Amino acid sequence: MEENLRYFGSRVDALIKGSNLTREDASFLFKQILNNEQPDLQQGAFLAAITAKGATSAEIAGIWEAIYEIDTVKVHPEVSGPLVENCGTGMDAIKTFNISTAASLVAAAKGITMAKHGARAITSKCGAVDILETLGVDVECDVDLVKRSIERAGIGIFNGMSAKVHPSALYRILSQIRFGTILNVAGSLANPAQPAYAVRGVYSEKMVLPIAKAMKEIGYKRAFVVHGKSQDEVRGMDELSTLGRSIVAELTEDGTIQEYAIKPQDLGIKGADEPSLLHQSDKEAEAIKLLRVLSGEDRGCRRDIVCLNASPLLCITDRARDLREGMDKAADIIDSGKPIKKLKAWVAEQNSDAGMRLEKLEEMLGQACS
Repeated sequence: MEENLRYFGSRVDALIKGSNLTREDASFLFKQILNNEQPDLQQGAFLAAITAKGATSAEIAGIWEAIYEIDTVKVHPEVSGPLVENCGTGMDAIKTFNISTAASLVAAAKGITMAKHGARAITSKCGAVDILETLGVDVECDVDLVKRSIERAGIGIFNGMSAKVHPSALYRILSQIRFGTILNVAGSLANPAQPAYAVRGVYSEKMVLPIAKAMKEIGYKRAFVVHGKSQDEVRGMDELSTLGRSIVAELTEDGTIQEYAIKPQDLGIKGADEPSLLHQSDKEAEAIKLLRVLSGEDRGCRRDIVCLNASPLLCITDRARDLREGMDKAADIIDSGKPIKKLKAWVAEQNSDAGMRLEKLEEMLGQACS
């Protein structure tokens, strides 16, 4: 026991001093955390040290491996075409509304099968799970109901903070912390359906390439990893930005990773008003604002950034040739009314009894479109 404590402590000390772990060692150490074999102080120190250092692709892959192997209830949805996911890691400086949630509904409305894996707010004001719960999706259900929703509605979300999804430990750890850690990255990759196509927004420019490399290592076929900047480039968001530059690492079908930056004006986007993109109110008010975007009522800055972040989902599934075309198609999808129909189908399927929740959704839609 003492020898194990000392070895684990020596690895934490090495992380504090800036050394990196191998994938094997990262997996070995994190399995001890998941199995609660280390004292709470050592567990917390490990998470803080590796997050502060900045995790390498090998460390991310190792921690993902531990979570996926021993703490993830796995399902295999029977669908035609690829399974796709999108999410942000949180931990960013610009606290936007739930852009990736809206973008996923736009993509699903185009026939892209979305297997999302999200969480309640830890570092943000309102996580994907929080906003979807407000809209009527049952986010505390077991994985089989999510699987059914993916198969029947073409979209579903696994709650990364639920013991029904990660029964051994991840829910325990996440329920005890209120700061961002490597789990925001590696934990989000431990999707029970293991989709091979993804768009992932990250909190730091320096993490874009390591996360893309980690995703390649653990089996993703195509992916966009993105980080967006404020207009003055001082702050960032875990989304493609309509305020300033966005840094992208794109994993292509042949296994290469292309790095590049894009500017809003390159895609014909007018400069956005930052305050209009921020999460500014309670969850129900934000849900109504999201419905205004998805129904086509809101044609301002929020619509632009949703279209921008739906675009890579269309690109990796060959629905668009490039981001510019993807944005135009995303706008057409919204104007078709299909994202709202898709949301209603999602609420109907990811619930054991959706009646009252669908009624509540209709009430919010009435407020959004009045």
